[in-house]
Amino acid sequence: METIGIIAFTKAGCALAKKLAEGLGLDSASVCGPARYADELGIDAYGSLDAWTESHFATDDALIFVGASGIAVRAIAPHVRDKFTDPAVVSVDEAGRFVVPLLSGHVGGANELARDVAAITGGQAAVSTATDVNDLFAVDEWAARHGFAILERSIAKEISATLLEGRPVGFKSDFELDDKPAGITEGAADIGFIVSLDDSAMPFPRTLHLVPRVATVGVGCRKGTDPSALEQAVVDALVEAKVSTKAVTAIASIDVKKDEEAILELASKMGWPPVFYTADELAAVPGEFSSSDFVKRTVGVDNVCERAACASGGELVLGKRSGDGITVALAMMTIS
Repeated sequence: METIGIIAFTKAGCALAKKLAEGLGLDSASVCGPARYADELGIDAYGSLDAWTESHFATDDALIFVGASGIAVRAIAPHVRDKFTDPAVVSVDEAGRFVVPLLSGHVGGANELARDVAAITGGQAAVSTATDVNDLFAVDEWAARHGFAILERSIAKEISATLLEGRPVGFKSDFELDDKPAGITEGAADIGFIVSLDDSAMPFPRTLHLVPRVATVGVGCRKGTDPSALEQAVVDALVEAKVSTKAVTAIASIDVKKDEEAILELASKMGWPPVFYTADELAAVPGEFSSSDFVKRTVGVDNVCERAACASGGELVLGKRSGDGITVALAMMTIS
């Protein structure tokens, strides 16, 4: 977790919050408490619990409430939407005895965070999710730990129910994984999950697709390119490579295109961060790429889409596809 907000309501709670921040490797700015303790304890003061919760719920990976669980429940209630997108929320009493994951136990990592907090306080993590209680594999937690996108949420729930009923769940992966799921069959089953970039693969009648987020789309285009034309060209390239849109982590191009409406519109629509490189940065990318004298004369480097796709360290898996003034390429990071 990159960002964790911690809030406490008493002097003892604030002292524990500071201890948690230190133990979790956070800085003191992550801790908030009542204004009357702020200067003495070196923490930030919160003006309103509702305002603090609203702000941190929207921006942080996790929230820790040091105090009664009821305070946390009432504070987060207006903001709870979806366990696949809500942040992890953990409550711990000010003595550190009981640590309760309240929200996003698996996908958000609240169960794991609760165990980390309990290790710091010497308390007990009160994890109540059924798969954990029964010591069974949790596909959503496993996927979140690996950074895989979970496509069919309802099937993820069905897999947990199937395991709780003692029936087999199948597993297939297109990649060699260091951390294979425990208690899962790699044979035939009525329901199962696959780790693949191809979200059309159906190895089981009921298949959950877990998609590694490892792809970068590199693009080049004429000024004023129709956004729908760029979108179609990118989608066509992904289909050709059998790579899900959920595998893409960024769309990349040269910096002279940083204001290109078609690129920015596609990035916003797909939720892909746009990344732009200078001509010198692209020229320095190692590898074998197609070359164009015209492109070099125009923007200062012989190839944009392939070099931009590989600039973050990926390997080119789909070379330049071009048409109507648009070029698209695809690169992939190593999966383990």
